[in-house]
Amino acid sequence: MASELILVIDDSPTIIKVVELVLTKAGFKVQTTQDGETGIALAKQIKPNLILLDFVMPKMNGYQVCKELSQDEELKSIPVVLMSAKGEQVGERFVKVMGIVDYITKPFSPEAITAVVTHALEKFQDNEDPTAVPVAKPPVQQPEDLQDDADREQQAWKEAMSKLRGSISRAVASTLISAPELSGVVSDTQFLVENIKNTLTNSFLEGCIGELRTTVPDLMSGEVSLSGTLSVIPTGEVLTILASQRQSGILTMSKSAAKVDVYFKGGQVVMAAAAGISDEYLLGRYVIELELMTKDELDEFIAGLPPRSHLLGLQLVKSGRLSLEQVKTAMAKQTREICYELLNWRTGKFTFVSTRDLPAIAEEAGLDLSVDAILLEGFRRVDDWHLIEQEIDDFEIVLLRNDDAINLVGRNRLVREELTVLELVNGRNTIRDIIRQSRMSSFDVTKLLYRLLSAKLIRKKVSPVAV
Repeated sequence: MASELILVIDDSPTIIKVVELVLTKAGFKVQTTQDGETGIALAKQIKPNLILLDFVMPKMNGYQVCKELSQDEELKSIPVVLMSAKGEQVGERFVKVMGIVDYITKPFSPEAITAVVTHALEKFQDNEDPTAVPVAKPPVQQPEDLQDDADREQQAWKEAMSKLRGSISRAVASTLISAPELSGVVSDTQFLVENIKNTLTNSFLEGCIGELRTTVPDLMSGEVSLSGTLSVIPTGEVLTILASQRQSGILTMSKSAAKVDVYFKGGQVVMAAAAGISDEYLLGRYVIELELMTKDELDEFIAGLPPRSHLLGLQLVKSGRLSLEQVKTAMAKQTREICYELLNWRTGKFTFVSTRDLPAIAEEAGLDLSVDAILLEGFRRVDDWHLIEQEIDDFEIVLLRNDDAINLVGRNRLVREELTVLELVNGRNTIRDIIRQSRMSSFDVTKLLYRLLSAKLIRKKVSPVAV
């Protein structure tokens, strides 16, 4: 069957690209257009075997296109499958009123769109589906309840991590102790277990779990609506799809031992959480950077927390050290920068699980960040990174100050951030050291260093070459 011609009518270039890629790979012929008027004209010209139609479009929406098709003697027998973010709300009504043969909710997995197209072609005169039963909305939780729920969720997660760490450590230690090659070398089982536990950090384990979840989406709870590899569908396009279709759920991205969860509600980002990536994305850095607390104050606060404490933001609010709004401001900056980092990922895997039941911590955060704004700043940073990498291609580079040039320019003409970074350039610190000690993001530090290099106020240290 997979040689039929499919006409895709959708105003989103990203959706068109994804659908065309998937259906072509499945053996279908695909023609595309981005508005209803040209779609009808093209349908008359090519006589497709099936039309995939978006519901919300400029010029002519899905309803208007269906109406035109149903009134045209040449086109009214062509089966139509509606694509809509509203799923049953729109699809059920169109099946009854306009006679479309099926509908699919955006975003969708490659398997789902292929199955719907194949099924519609085989039986495009299916009976109407029964009317969907409306689902009652859950009661709205109060902020205090959400904080407590978030605390309990995080505690349960940490306990699960601890049990997993213990199980792995005991199994590995037992294997090593019994290995003939290590006979007499390692004899203290408990000592070995504790050392293995110290190696299996939460970040490492969460990164492994993220890799497993994106590699085997069926392990995730909820409905897996979209999954793939970033080398085929880049991060920017994934975010665009979820935003344009006003999706709610959890986007998990993984690369090696790094894992990031981005929580969506109505197409907006409400929070991002990361494991296995640079410490520069920890919440504490943003608290200091925004001057909500000094480094010494934050270090003292963390040192005073009881063992097994978790969720720094909630602890700061509960103790009264920061207000909820102050913590949200820091979390918003953290979430944006995590998303900017994701836009730099060229490889990796992603999975989106559609659900309205987000974890309590995500509901409590409720940042409602615009994906368009994130992409605008994120892509600007990507362009800047490409420029910076021409000069700074390794974080192990050591830099030297050109004191004569600095004196000539005058320190009073440098901004505070430039002076902060400049003071850390001492002929010993690597760029990685400067990033860590400055408590600034790697992007901000390298951008400042690039500026200082371009002004010849600093230079790269050249290692002596043996002759």
